[in-house]
Amino acid sequence: NVTAVLEFRLLGFSSNPHSKILLFTVFLVIYILTILENIITISVVTLEPQLHSPMYKFLKNLSFLEVCYTTTIVPKMLANLLAERKSISFSGCMAQLYYFISLGATECYLLAAMAYDRYLAVCEPLHYIVAMTAESYTRLAVGSWVTGVFTGFLPCLMVSRLHFCSYNLIDHFFCDISPLLKLSCSDTTVTEAVIFILSLLVLSSCFLLILFSYLLISLSILKIPSASGKRMTFSTCSSHLMVVTIYYGTMISMYVRPTYHLSSELNKAVSVLYTVVTPFLNPVIYSLRNKGFKEALEKIVIRH
Repeated sequence: NVTAVLEFRLLGFSSNPHSKILLFTVFLVIYILTILENIITISVVTLEPQLHSPMYKFLKNLSFLEVCYTTTIVPKMLANLLAERKSISFSGCMAQLYYFISLGATECYLLAAMAYDRYLAVCEPLHYIVAMTAESYTRLAVGSWVTGVFTGFLPCLMVSRLHFCSYNLIDHFFCDISPLLKLSCSDTTVTEAVIFILSLLVLSSCFLLILFSYLLISLSILKIPSASGKRMTFSTCSSHLMVVTIYYGTMISMYVRPTYHLSSELNKAVSVLYTVVTPFLNPVIYSLRNKGFKEALEKIVIRH
């Protein structure tokens, strides 16, 4: 009883009208602040010559990615909170899924590249300028984006080739892998296995690389004799470590597991963390905990 599904209906959040208005207001405010924060970060790093080091250039890449990442999900979610008919076309759903996976993978690669940059700065300070040249930074940044773009192709292709029966209600607020696999009337065993293996390779390999980098960084910090020196060195890595913990904690819990039969409400709650909350928190974490960034921002405000 297979039919060609031309559109999906997104169930989203609560059907209570008052709850919808409250959620719309909260998510809209967070989205606007997220865009503003990340634009400010990009502008400050671009305008201040003292922030033209690889670390801040990676931060600028991450801020641009966060704008793209949250914009893939939130505007459609906001529109559906107020709309009577919460629909998305089949092609629109697949496009949203592709950009979500690609940008999410790109963030994994960028965070791993940033960990490598911190490892060189702390563990190999005398060789940092030689090792992390403009050419090296460009290769890492471009490589992260290009690899992320290609990472999204296979999962999206496999999901798009599944059969969807007449029932087209997605119990989620965007086109994510888990609810689409639940909705399909095809045998999804192979698709689930491939996506699980790919998720395991991307998330776990990047996360292990970051863990190894921070293990070496920790060993180097322990060798510093003074407590103030240890604190100062650790402060250069703490913001990145916090972002990594939040992002990888939610993503690994969602995607590195062999089954997708999580409760829909828990699925939505965790998804809100990495699609709405994390892009909002990242620039706050970096700006509030980074002395160089705060000084650069103050200079720009005083000049203008």
